[in-house]
Amino acid sequence: MVQYKKSIRSVFIILMFITLGACSSTKPVISNTTETNKGILQASEFKHYVTYFNTMEDENIAEAIPNDSAWVWMEKNIPLFECPQQNFEEIYYYRWWSLRKHIKKTPQGYAITEFLVDRSYADKYNLISCALGHHIMEFRWVHNPVYINENVQLWYRGNDGELMKKFRKFSSWNAYALYNKYKVDNDKDFLLDMFPDLVKEYALWEGDRQRKDGLFWQNDVKDGMEESISGGRRVRNARPTINSYMFGNAMALAEMAQMKDDNVKEHYFKTKAATLQELIEEKLWNPKDSFFETFTEKDTLAQVREAIGFIPWYFNLPEKNKGYEKAWEQFKDENGFNAPFGLTTAERRSPLFRSHGSGTCEWDGAVWPFATSQTLTALANVLNSYTQEVVTKDDYFLQLNKYVESQYYRGRPYIGEYLDETTGYWLMGDRERSRYYNHSTFNDLIITGLVGLRPRADGKIEVNPLIPENTWDWFCLDNVLYHGNTITILWDKTGDKYQKGKGLRIFKNGEEVASSNSLEHLVIE
Repeated sequence: MVQYKKSIRSVFIILMFITLGACSSTKPVISNTTETNKGILQASEFKHYVTYFNTMEDENIAEAIPNDSAWVWMEKNIPLFECPQQNFEEIYYYRWWSLRKHIKKTPQGYAITEFLVDRSYADKYNLISCALGHHIMEFRWVHNPVYINENVQLWYRGNDGELMKKFRKFSSWNAYALYNKYKVDNDKDFLLDMFPDLVKEYALWEGDRQRKDGLFWQNDVKDGMEESISGGRRVRNARPTINSYMFGNAMALAEMAQMKDDNVKEHYFKTKAATLQELIEEKLWNPKDSFFETFTEKDTLAQVREAIGFIPWYFNLPEKNKGYEKAWEQFKDENGFNAPFGLTTAERRSPLFRSHGSGTCEWDGAVWPFATSQTLTALANVLNSYTQEVVTKDDYFLQLNKYVESQYYRGRPYIGEYLDETTGYWLMGDRERSRYYNHSTFNDLIITGLVGLRPRADGKIEVNPLIPENTWDWFCLDNVLYHGNTITILWDKTGDKYQKGKGLRIFKNGEEVASSNSLEHLVIE
């Protein structure tokens, strides 16, 4: 009798494991740091950051993932990062912790907010489309894709199958961002399912924002950049922003069309991108200032350098070897954009610099993380894709370091709207609306710029760290979900820190696939 009971129990256990195995095979595989990571770092070593962040506030606004669940969510969803410069590491985890606050559960799925507090000009669920491109670029590294996928679908189909009513209140580089998301998650089905929506959106912008000459116009405020030197809230200028966005979108749509074997649409969007590239280089480039500038309603250049002049490189738009890289001299110039606490949004030499008051969303010079993250993404592209001698890894690290240092307020980690370029003081830091302002990227800069994992559609692993050789003796980016694999990138100058050998080493699913004695560019087939 005892032997019979043991046999029944054994059969039950076997059947239970078979059943569980069958069930699990129907679900998407989501990497879990505590269970499946074969990397170098242990998630538990970074939990103390979240414990500290949770003590910094009395949580007055809690959405889908409240503070008491923050670490559980982060442990399952984020790449791990370790480095010898503590503020870099702290802000890295702080930005994931604060990003998680903006995940909102709605009757139509997950949504991502820009402000935690309600805004009068927002769409339903307090959604604002202005930062959607940033959200896609940052969330593409989150292991569970449901948050950003449902957010995107909500924006494009949440109004009875149509665009949300206020979706086109702001300029968009969403097609470009979604194609770059695909370069990380390799989710072809999701991308091509969105393709018709993105094609329709492009046509809508052409319908009401395209000038007769082929350039696109936009009000400053609807670029998310009010009170600029070159324009105004109601002025219809051809700005480097919207025109670069539309170029990037056209290039991305051409790639998607190629994936669908739609040769007609591929040629159609490549032609649109080429036309825009030519127009931007012809009409927005000021040879006297060696800079891309706003082209005004009067068909004249604005004659002022603004940070938006760097945005063409966000999309690798400027042709190589044509001298356009000279614009980046202003990135380093203290009379240009290089200020003590970051990159200004207008050149400091301008007589109209910081002339529009304080506390009313000025883009006339103050430092905006929105612009900083766009400019540093553009600079990483220059350092990776262009042959030039104007800017170097040292310039990238210097400004990323300032970006890190700026993200503190009253001695604690903080991300808000904008700050004074000389004091680092957050100009609306005491306003509730400014806290946790979700309108920039940071962790994407760490992953794709500093550590240098360059996403590719072909699945190759490309790494080009932008950390100057003698800056850090070690660092590690671990538990990165890339094309369904777990990637680890580490640098260990002496080999003593991680005990994996000296130099730069890259691992795929726990197995070393490349190494180098120096911080150099590597491409793994």
